[in-house]
Amino acid sequence: MESAAGAAWMRSAFVDVQAELALKIKRTSASINHSGVKGAVNEEHWIELFRAYLPNRYQVASAFVIDRLGGCSQQIDLVVFDRHYTPTLLDQQSHRYVPAEAVYAVFECKPHLDKGYLEYAGEKAASVRRLHRTSVAITHAGGGFKPREPFPIIAGIVAARSSWADSLGDAFLSNLPAGEDERLDCGCALEGGAFDDFSGALEVVGADGALIYFLFRLLGKLQSLGTVTAIDWAAYASIVTRRADAQARG
Repeated sequence: MESAAGAAWMRSAFVDVQAELALKIKRTSASINHSGVKGAVNEEHWIELFRAYLPNRYQVASAFVIDRLGGCSQQIDLVVFDRHYTPTLLDQQSHRYVPAEAVYAVFECKPHLDKGYLEYAGEKAASVRRLHRTSVAITHAGGGFKPREPFPIIAGIVAARSSWADSLGDAFLSNLPAGEDERLDCGCALEGGAFDDFSGALEVVGADGALIYFLFRLLGKLQSLGTVTAIDWAAYASIVTRRADAQARG
């Protein structure tokens, strides 16, 4: 039987997490004038939050996403990816390169939601979704699993607030990117609410408790995806051999 007092305490604690993040972002905006630095600091606030609430099987970082054909996405503010089965590649300081096969989700972290930022987040999502992903069979003690079809990569946007008077109302909904590659599956505006289409239809909630609602819904969606595909390392190795062959012919 549910304890009313326990449920109230838990709800209050979750709301406090949202208020704490909102305060961190507000302090950043008030104390840092350089827009690039301000954006980078706020990205780190969101990355820290995702790392705190997602299980350790999920890595979270700002990164570029690459594929075995040499394709590369735009820089993504927040990538949720697998590190257990798929290492990152060519990392240099803060520049991390994640194979497309390892990616579960991508997010843009913005100061607010408006038409321009929604379109921008959609373009970033498309730059990842259009990359090629390999998949090979997995061998185990009892035999093997066939190559699995790559799942659709989740894309979303997170921000401090919405710029529309009705927050995540009709104006917001009418400006969500319509293209399949640009689609935003979920998002959260701390002072506006949260949304997702994980149940097959778009659902929107108000600002009160929106952050934890958003995180728990995302956790459920990630859980439903299972494990990423097994990467075809031979295909990546062929990039090197193709380059060597070309130099030999030249």
